[in-house]
Amino acid sequence: MHITIYYAILLLLGVGCFEATYKSQSGCGYGSCNLGQTNKLNVHIVPHTHDDVGWLKTIDQYYYGSRNNIQHASVQYILDSIIEALVKNPERRFIYVEIAFFWRWWNEQSNDTRKVVKELVNGGRLEFISGGWCMHDEATTHYNSIIDQHSLGAEFLRDQFGNCARPKIAWQIDPFGHSREAASLFAQMGFDGLFFARLDYQDEDRRNQTKTMELVWKGSANLDRQSWLFTSILSNFYDPPDTFCFDSSCQDQPIIDDPRLHDYNVPERVQAFINAAHDQARGFVTNHIIMTMGRDFQYENANTWFKNLDKLIKYVNAQQVNGSDVNVFYSTPSCYIYALNKVGREWTSKIDDFLPYGDTPHGFWTGFYTSRPAFKRYERYANNILQATRQLNAFSQINLRNRIFYLSEAMGIAQHHDAISGTEKQHVADDYIQRLSYGIDIAEDVINNAYAKLLPKENKLSMTPTQFLCEYLNISECLPIEEQKEFTLTLWNPTIHPVTHHVRIPITKEYLIRDPTGSIVSAEYLPISNMTQNIPGRNSSAQNQYIFTAQLPALGFSTYYFEAKSSKKEKTEKEKVRKETCYLENENLRIEFDDQGNLRKIINLKKHISVRFITQGFYWYSSFPGNNSAEEFQASGAYVFRPLTSEVRPVSTTRTITCIKTKTVQSALIVFNEWASQEIHLFQGMSSIEMQWTVGPIPIDDNIGKEIIVRYDTDIDSASKYYTDANGREVLERIRNYRPTWNYSIIENVSGNYYPINSRIWIRDSTRQLTILTDRSEGGGSIYDGSIEIMIHRRLVHDDSEGVDEPLNETAFGKGLVVRGKHFLILESPANSALAHRVDAQQLFMNPIATFALPQISYTKYSSIYRQTWSALSENMPLNVHLLTLDQLNPKQYLLRIEHYFELNEDETYSHPVKIDLQTIFQSLGTITGLIELTLAANFPLSQLQRLDWITTDKQSSHVDVSSEQFLLKDTIVILNPMQIKTFQVTL
Repeated sequence: MHITIYYAILLLLGVGCFEATYKSQSGCGYGSCNLGQTNKLNVHIVPHTHDDVGWLKTIDQYYYGSRNNIQHASVQYILDSIIEALVKNPERRFIYVEIAFFWRWWNEQSNDTRKVVKELVNGGRLEFISGGWCMHDEATTHYNSIIDQHSLGAEFLRDQFGNCARPKIAWQIDPFGHSREAASLFAQMGFDGLFFARLDYQDEDRRNQTKTMELVWKGSANLDRQSWLFTSILSNFYDPPDTFCFDSSCQDQPIIDDPRLHDYNVPERVQAFINAAHDQARGFVTNHIIMTMGRDFQYENANTWFKNLDKLIKYVNAQQVNGSDVNVFYSTPSCYIYALNKVGREWTSKIDDFLPYGDTPHGFWTGFYTSRPAFKRYERYANNILQATRQLNAFSQINLRNRIFYLSEAMGIAQHHDAISGTEKQHVADDYIQRLSYGIDIAEDVINNAYAKLLPKENKLSMTPTQFLCEYLNISECLPIEEQKEFTLTLWNPTIHPVTHHVRIPITKEYLIRDPTGSIVSAEYLPISNMTQNIPGRNSSAQNQYIFTAQLPALGFSTYYFEAKSSKKEKTEKEKVRKETCYLENENLRIEFDDQGNLRKIINLKKHISVRFITQGFYWYSSFPGNNSAEEFQASGAYVFRPLTSEVRPVSTTRTITCIKTKTVQSALIVFNEWASQEIHLFQGMSSIEMQWTVGPIPIDDNIGKEIIVRYDTDIDSASKYYTDANGREVLERIRNYRPTWNYSIIENVSGNYYPINSRIWIRDSTRQLTILTDRSEGGGSIYDGSIEIMIHRRLVHDDSEGVDEPLNETAFGKGLVVRGKHFLILESPANSALAHRVDAQQLFMNPIATFALPQISYTKYSSIYRQTWSALSENMPLNVHLLTLDQLNPKQYLLRIEHYFELNEDETYSHPVKIDLQTIFQSLGTITGLIELTLAANFPLSQLQRLDWITTDKQSSHVDVSSEQFLLKDTIVILNPMQIKTFQVTL
């Protein structure tokens, strides 16, 4: 088949065999676009397929077409069929989005087929849109992973196809709400526009009526015009107009154009299409509209689509001689955007986001902000491993980037809008997790090889002990070190700042712990709580743990050596208080409880401010048990959060508290019942409070689904306002029961006020700000003044009828899933909060990576052979700068991303431009001899960026000066402005 296609395209390129409705221009890019006719309604026909990278089936099942009893879909046949159909007619066009699928298909093709595909791409007939590994979610993703998955796809397209494959448009047609930060990132990647389909039904109604379905989205409050992105909202979801689906899976009538037949239907089909075009045009302001022709996993038989579209175009345009003003032709999203740009009109703008998304009065898609919380945390952990592995690979120069690809690819798949969102079937969620686990296993091998180069001292040849991860440390389990006489713990700090890290190591015997200088570490030997020991699936016999403070160098490691004590030593001195009034205190904070275990007050001792807690603890909403037969019967499910009532119930009316105080840490273990507890930790020297929660198995024996929240009710006068981050970066103000751009009708007063919390949420008054940091994406809001609630777990008994077709009821080891996580509480004055929450959030996101080894040699010998601490940096780096990416591309070239992670006017000291010398990062590797600044997706030089310019109704231009002079760096000094990310290709 491949050779047949090849010869067919050579023939068709030379001899026209179809009566074209217009003469296409050669080449790719905007020069190949048909801009229509100025006196006609121009209908841009965009053939497309939406191929979920896992949802009801796994990515493998979708690609190969297995388990079609679940859903008939096979991407390999879709791509085969599309190429064959495009070859038959040079006027046809098609867009493709999900590179995770295309990459698989491409690797299977012959050289002849690859040549055909390259001809189609170079001719602008097959166009890649978005170009990410997947169509990522926008609510529960972190900006680091969004950038990575787009870079992964962009690198593939650049390397295989060159400039003609560079995507110009973001295509987010199915994610469940849209983030302002995502728009900003797309703009920084060099995109000219964004399309999406889902927005709140109230917002959509208003925009249709006011003809504001297209706008300039100002994606950042800090980056000005470089973050602006033209945005078009698809009016018909991403479907064809009614009755015009020509896929073999559809039931609509084909175009029957033989007038001799009784079923001849050209006149009525043509008129129906003209009517549909005019109906759609009523919501738009130009004489251009876009019609998406395709849907989920369509075009498996592309001939059925294209044959009918060819006829439709021919016969609709033929009516122009009879007075029709409709001009229809094959197009692409980029050509449509280009046509709008050439109209030369002014556009409305928007500065907030499109969250939350509600498709009906009772259908707010805010449940998925928390759905599958264990997976959401595991994805963050996997990204932590990925970034550290890239760094270790770079500094050790072992050149194993191809091995890191497995984790990069698994992370790219995990960003899909039915992956990290938690809205997939259970067996698909299992597959996503397995892929991450496999990628981590291979990354562990890279880490081990890197340490084999970094650990040994010069001229000391030895077999370096194998390094390994203990992935169950969060439940106090590390089986390989149990009963060992000696072992080492090496901590890699992936940030460019020294950090203080609090280490917890589960053990079965007592040890002396030596720091990198050989000194004995002051460590606390404390019991592991019964709640932890009883977590289902925990196999460790460890009943105690060591807790100590580690000081880690910037972008480097420290090794701690554990050697078993020869005899029992006196236990750590500690004060233990049970069922009595308790308080925790260090030099910065005091935490007070009553004798029932209720958190009552937090005092910032240095700032002389305090917050009183009216209540704090675990509560649950009863999930609405609807049958989804009508809007009013909408059930709560994987996507939708709909509580039965706005009232919450406490998980328990009583609780017990046990307080333990040592020199290193003071803790309060509060047990609510057999399935809900929290441990509040206050470490010496810290100005934040760690609250570790454990929830599950959530009981559903009563056949009632339960949405578990942690609620913090305080005396802060928050005046209906609260603040949440967008994808871990900029923070947006939220106002209860309010939307900035339309008159919001309040129907669901709880779920309608939930927003994604990717890293932080806060409330404040004139003197106090309470910030809560999260270790994963969660949903939450402020339903009452002074209150923050965060949903941390869900176990449901009904499906919400949004497609996944099964209840969100996660189990493990024969029981409901137990989930453990952390919140960090920060109490500061509003003026001083930014430093605390920005720095702590970054360190929480990029946590030190712990690896263990069994050297089986004494400390004296170990210290003589191996380095015990090392840093890539010889100078201190500015505190407001973060190393986002360090990836070795080849022996002499590196990909580097650095960012300023403070916002404008956020902090008196750190919200200003900052200088950084890039050579400092590469000091241990060599001298920088070449430096090229790239776009955010790292697929072409920033000096070559030429984005379309737009004018807003307030007479502002989106134009950004990107003259080449700006990017000819004379040295390695770079200036970063607040919230700016800079990307470089570095040659040593």
